[in-house]
Formats: sequence, structure tokens, C-alpha cells
Amino acid sequence: MYYYNPYYYWPMPVQRQIQPGQKGNYTQKQYAPNPMLQGYGQNKSYKSLEEALVGVRKAVQGEREDELFYDYLIAVAPTTEDKEIITSIRNDEQKHNKMFRQIYRDFTGEEITDTDDESFQKPNSFEEGVKKALFGELAAVEKYRDIRAGLPTRYYRDMVFEILTDELKHADKYNYILTITIARKKV
Repeated sequence: MYYYNPYYYWPMPVQRQIQPGQKGNYTQKQYAPNPMLQGYGQNKSYKSLEEALVGVRKAVQGEREDELFYDYLIAVAPTTEDKEIITSIRNDEQKHNKMFRQIYRDFTGEEITDTDDESFQKPNSFEEGVKKALFGELAAVEKYRDIRAGLPTRYYRDMVFEILTDELKHADKYNYILTITIARKKV
């Protein structure tokens, strides 16, 4: 016997009804099929591969401006701890760039060409730069979610999931730096 509870998204055990005189295992449980999980991992998505590849290309093309921005933040960071944290974030971003380039190459057979016309505008202060970086990381999460949704296989989705979790981690680190920076001003 199966039943579906629309408020519960995991398979729910249903005690099997055994009639008197019927043979069977009286402790056996059956699980209700969950329509939320049916077809997971198949090539069904609300985004297409083409949309994902456009997103990958856009993510890679802003690389030079980001590199200049991170180098600036590292140079003006007030403490060694801040410099180390931002350096680790920059290194992760370089790893993400390589991963996105690999995804693009694997699906298209083409390389993403770098654009030399990237300009960099210095923030007015270190604090303003950290705020910009924090909100940049959060915006990246939203873009990368759409990229992940359009990729057809779990292998590539997992690559983008790694990038997504790194971006969330970066946002937390920037939030920490921002909090410490503001606290230093009050002392």
C-alpha cells in the first residue's frame, strides 16, 4: 500500500497490512514513491546546457579585473591575517577559473579567449573593497547555481558544487574581515 503526503519529501514507511491466513513477513515495510526524487540525475533541468555554457564564459571573462582587485586588496590589507585570508581566496578563484575553463573545453572543444580590455577601479577604502568583494561572492553564487542546473552530468555538477561552496566560504571570510575591520575602528 502506498500513500503520498505532500508535506513530507522523503519516502515514508507504510506498514504492510497482512490479512489473517496470509503468508508473509509481518515486519516488512514498503516505501511510498516520492515524486520529488524520481528522475534525479537524469538530463532534466530548468536550465539548458547552452545557458550554462554562456554563464561559464561570462564567469571566466571577468578574470583579469578580479585578479587586479584581489591584488589591490592584498596590498592594502591592514594585517597579515587579512592578507593571508584574501590570498587564500584569490588562490581559490584561480582554481575555479581553471575548472570553469575545463568544463567549457569539455563541452565545446574550444578555449575561452582572454579579453585585454578589463579595467579596474580602485575602491575608496579597504573596507569598501571588502564590502564589494562580499557582495560579489554572493552574486557569484546565484550565477553559478544556474550554471550547475544546466550541466547534464553529475561529474560537472559536482565540480560547480565545489565552486559554489567555496564562494559561500569566501563570503563568510569577507564577513569576518569586515567585522574585524569595523571593530578595529571602534577601539
